[in-house]
This record gives sequence, C-alpha cells and structure tokens, in this order.
Amino acid sequence: MSDPALSPPPRYVLWLLVSHLRALGAEPGGGAVLLYLGTCALYPLASGAAHALGALGGAGRHRAFCCDYGALSLYGLGSALAYSAYSFPREWLGSTFHRSYLPLAVLNSALGTGLSCYSRFLEAERPRLSKASRTLAFVYPYIFDSIPVFYRLSRCVPGGCSEGSLRLHSRHSLCALLSFLSFTSRLPERLAPGSFDLIGHSHQLFHVCGILGTLFQLEAVSVDMAERRGRLPLPSSLETFGSLGMGAAASLAILGICFRCLRPEPRSREKSR
Repeated sequence: MSDPALSPPPRYVLWLLVSHLRALGAEPGGGAVLLYLGTCALYPLASGAAHALGALGGAGRHRAFCCDYGALSLYGLGSALAYSAYSFPREWLGSTFHRSYLPLAVLNSALGTGLSCYSRFLEAERPRLSKASRTLAFVYPYIFDSIPVFYRLSRCVPGGCSEGSLRLHSRHSLCALLSFLSFTSRLPERLAPGSFDLIGHSHQLFHVCGILGTLFQLEAVSVDMAERRGRLPLPSSLETFGSLGMGAAASLAILGICFRCLRPEPRSREKSR
C-alpha cells in the first residue's frame, strides 16, 4: 500500500478522516477534527464536480458553482471549529470573543454562501461587481476565522516560535495570500493572452495554492492537537455538531432559494420544444 501522505489531496484527507473515526472512542472531544476533515474532503470534490458540470451552461452551470460555494463556506466553518477546539490562544480561552467565535463563524458561513451565490446573478451584466462580491464572500470569513492564528503568529515574531504548529500555520496563511492574488490578478494570462489557456492560468494556480494551504492547515491542526492535548477545554458535541449543522442548514436553504430563482422561464422552455 502506498504512503497516504503521497496520495492525492482528497484521498489523503479521506484517509485521515477514516483514521480519526477509528480512534474517536479513545479521543474525547474529537468531533471537531472529524467535522473539519469532512469539510476538507467535501470542498475539493464539490469544486471538481462544479468544473466538470460547468459545460452544462445556463442554470445548470450556475447551480453547480453555487454548490461549490456552499461547500467552500462549510470548509471555512470547519476550520473555525478546529481552531476553536485546538488552536485558540490560551489567554483567550473563556473570553467573550471565544464564546461568540463559533456563532459568528456560523453567521459568516451563511453570509458567504449567500453573497457568493448572489454573485452568479450579477455575472453577465456586472462582472466586476460579481467578482468583487465573490471575493469578499470568502476573504472576510477567512480573516475572521484566522484571528486566533494571526494573534499567535504576531506573538511568535518578537519572542520566537516555540510551538511547532506556527510554522505550518504561517505556510497556510502564505498559500491563502497566493490564492487571493492569483484569483484577483488574472496573472500570468494577462501578460500573454492565449499562452495559458490550458495549463498555468491563474484559476489553476488558485486551486493549487488552495489545496496546498489546506494540507498545511491539516498538519498545523494535527500538531496543535498533539502539543496542546489536555491543556485546552474540550468542545461539547452541541458546539461542534450543532454549529456545523446550523451552518449546513443555512447553506442548503440559501441554495434552495437560488435554485428556485435559477429555474428556466416558461417561455424559454416553450421555445426549446
């Protein structure tokens, strides 16, 4: 059997998920990492399916990408679950921000799904506003969810990095920045139109940086779990499964509204007959 760490990212994430499922009985409070790993496996699969179904055109294409955005928003919420359970600064534990962190992450996840799906309706007539809305829908939740990690990294700079996970968290942040730049800059195809139509264009770089960032994040959370085991309060099942359940329900409701609005008009159906 090949080493799972050398396998493609979705297979690697699924291998981690199965491994943690087997050890769940011996790992109290492990629900957060299970849900986080589930969202890590979900969003690449949803993205791949959306790009494969993009050739449908029309409402089918928009619906496929709305599902992609919903999965990506749930991944953001899954990251918040993992950070709240394993990566929060110790001096913030029990604070007002810590108590409100997950409820706000759920709200941000729903807002991200709604704003990104709404951007599909703006794509034809107002493409710049559509892309700006879509970018904001994922940049803002990422920044909010990463506040605990950013704080730990800021404390690491003057005093030195004594925790092994911080270097991995910094690599994840760098990959997130590169994903943002590749998504918004449209480089390198802007410099040489037509030369990167198949390989090397900005959207491919965006996905590569995103997957690499997720792998660094996975390793960082795993190190945090090992280094801080027994030092942080364990999250309850209500906090973990309840938060992701509410986020998933909100995203599904938003997707249902979008699907309803994206139905073909009666006239178009009559013309196609």
